[in-house]
Amino acid sequence: MCHPVIMEYVKGKAVNRRDLFRGAAAAGAALAASQVLSPRPVLAQAASRAVDLTHTLTYDFPTYFGEQQFFDEEVFSYAKNKFNLKKLQVNEHTGTHIDAPLHFTDGGTAIDEVAVESLVCPLAVVDIREKADANPDAQVTPDDLKAWIAKHGPIPKGACVAQNAGWQKRLGSKGFRNADDAGKMHFPGFHVEAAKMLLEEAEVVGVGVDTLSIDFGMSADFITHYTWLPANRWAVENMANLDQVPATGATLVVGAPKHKGGTGGPCRLIALV
Repeated sequence: MCHPVIMEYVKGKAVNRRDLFRGAAAAGAALAASQVLSPRPVLAQAASRAVDLTHTLTYDFPTYFGEQQFFDEEVFSYAKNKFNLKKLQVNEHTGTHIDAPLHFTDGGTAIDEVAVESLVCPLAVVDIREKADANPDAQVTPDDLKAWIAKHGPIPKGACVAQNAGWQKRLGSKGFRNADDAGKMHFPGFHVEAAKMLLEEAEVVGVGVDTLSIDFGMSADFITHYTWLPANRWAVENMANLDQVPATGATLVVGAPKHKGGTGGPCRLIALV
């Protein structure tokens, strides 16, 4: 049997706990209300769908140098070990991947140092499919950017500007690298003057292409790389499914790797539409 003094002590504790719970509930309701009433940032708005802009990485995925750059090896299997595990070997610039500034600079920003806030950004898609069909050496030019702006308005601040040359339809054939008898490749990219325009006139964090390089295939000097990346910008190459996203209005999420001192690496690109 409990002593009366103890009973009164317990009752007091129960009341205090009830007050505490009521206070916590009120605080929680106030917080919820403030979250509802406060406007959320644009990039936090819910998307109606997500589009994968990433190619599946396979042994035979086309590479700039023409040689296999992705390998995997089974180390453990479920049949033998009750779990699966593979060892991967991959060139940083294979498949759908990101170029960090370090890729074409001496001591520039490595992939693990790229500001994470720049990896979630508005996506602007410049469609050059018609001229790429007519000429595989076509490039995104300042005129293409001006035409995009005239139609869609200013390029969003902090955007990634991506080239849609319709190159994905060539995947699985020699037409993706599109090398001639002399070994010279023919595919679209960004003209250096377009890169300069984006640096000088728009607050753009990255550029992207659906081809093997932001420089067009015939480039002998990688002038677009040497102009863009040293300006502490990033680039993504071998983008997929750009025909499934609008010219403007989507948000790009770059799932970049984070290995110390890396010059880039395979990444998962997701567009929120």
